[in-house]
Order: sequence, then C-alpha cells, then structure tokens
Amino acid sequence: MKSQTGAQVTYRPVDLAREHGLSAQAVRNYERDGFIPAAARTASGYRTYTAVHAHALRAYVALIPAHGYATAGDVMRAANAGDLDAVLRAVDGSHARLQRDRETLDAVEVAVTTLATPAPPPPQPSGGSRPLTVGDVAHRLGVTPATLRTWERAGILTPRRDPVSHHRLYDADDVRDAQLAQLLRRGGYLLGHIAEVVGHVRTAAGPAPLDASLRAWRHGLAVRGRAMLTAAGRLADYLRLLDGDG
Repeated sequence: MKSQTGAQVTYRPVDLAREHGLSAQAVRNYERDGFIPAAARTASGYRTYTAVHAHALRAYVALIPAHGYATAGDVMRAANAGDLDAVLRAVDGSHARLQRDRETLDAVEVAVTTLATPAPPPPQPSGGSRPLTVGDVAHRLGVTPATLRTWERAGILTPRRDPVSHHRLYDADDVRDAQLAQLLRRGGYLLGHIAEVVGHVRTAAGPAPLDASLRAWRHGLAVRGRAMLTAAGRLADYLRLLDGDG
C-alpha cells in the first residue's frame, strides 16, 4: 500500500509492479540493474519508492517494445547517471536502425515487384539449362566478371564451384540474385544493404513466398514506430522530473 510521509508519497515494490502487471521481484531486479534509481530504506530495511521511481519504471517499460531490452537498459542507466548525451545517442541509434529497416523493406518490395514479372530470358546456350559461368552471367547482365566477384565478396552472390575446375557456377537462383543486385545498385543502394535484401529473398526461396512476410514486416515496423512515440513521451516525462521540472 502506498503511504504519505509529509508531502512525499512513497510506494512499496508491489505498488509499482501492479501498474505494469509485474512482480515485486521484477521491480527489485530493475533497481539492482540500474534501470530505476536506488530506493530509500525504512528503519526496518524495507524499500520505499517515490514518484521518481514510478516515472522511471513507466519509461523503462515503454522503452522495451520500442527499442529492445538492451537499448532500454542503456537509456535508463544513462538517464539515472545524468548522462543526457548517452541517452540521446542510444535513442538516435535505435531510430536510425528503424529507418534502415524501412529502407531495406522498401528495397525488397521493389525487388519483389520487379522480379514477379521478369522479362523473357535470353536463349539458353546449347546443352539445355546448364549452370552458367561468371562470363555468361556478366554478359547477360551487361556487367564485368569483376563486378560479380565483388558482389560475391560482399555476400550478395553465393555461386557454387565446379569440383574439378573450381570455376564459379551460377544456377537460376544465383542469376535472380545477380539481377536483384543490379537493380538495387541502380537505385543507389550500398553493397552491405543489398546483401541484406538478397538474403531476405533467398531465405524465402524466391520473391513469391515473401509477400505475406513483407506485410507482416511492414506491420511490425509500424508497431515499433508507434511504440517509439509512446516511449519518447514517457522518457521525456522522466527526464523532466529528474531536472526538477516535474
């Protein structure tokens, strides 16, 4: 039960925990880990929390779905240490990651749309649909073999090797990945980003099965973005309280 001593309202661990559906032990653990400030103690050794702790816990709980456990912990420890630069740096980094995820998703959706209606392939060389060499793929895409080898070093392409000659051999999926890489390079994407996009398409075994997961991914990004808005408000309230403005 919360109590009032003079003008100061104090709370027990269970009082803070109840608001968020937590256990009292979880609140004590958060204090131990520096996510909320250290509690005062009564003469008998019991913890007593104040409005500062209540705001700290609200901020931490809101930060978790927005930024993840690690960043939420970093933010709260920095706030409790009075290191505003570290707080803002951690939050900014998380927002930058969300923006990068959005750009990756946009790139994947463009690629899926493009690859879903491919142009008719050029005639196959004599011998049927045999794997293509690096020269074959380079000619088909209008790039140099050195470009394909650069994409391979970046993790974009993963051609297998002939067991005897050790030459690179590209199957249909490899050619698709090369086409996707070429498309994204034209869009100005860096190689590391392209490797992420191709990885998503490759994991889904091509563009068609990726459609449902892309919708879920888009929804997840929106949920994270909204959680960041909520967390920003809770964190701002807590920082104002620490500054003596609350």
